[in-house]
Amino acid sequence: MDQTALFDELRRIESDVVEGERRLAEQEALIVDLKRQGQDTAKAEAELERMRQDQRRRDQDRQRLLSRMQP
Repeated sequence: MDQTALFDELRRIESDVVEGERRLAEQEALIVDLKRQGQDTAKAEAELERMRQDQRRRDQDRQRLLSRMQP
């Protein structure tokens, strides 16, 4: 993969990481609200864990690309 393609992919992944962080924060806020209302949070917490796994994969992809860009 040439440098331009690497930078393009890194920009895309960086954007995905930022969006993922935003979504994680929203999900965490939802769980707090559900708990405050005395509702079951099991599904929301399972979704949060899935989202965290996805975020870890995005972080790994970002690290992989960054390491490929090192001289």
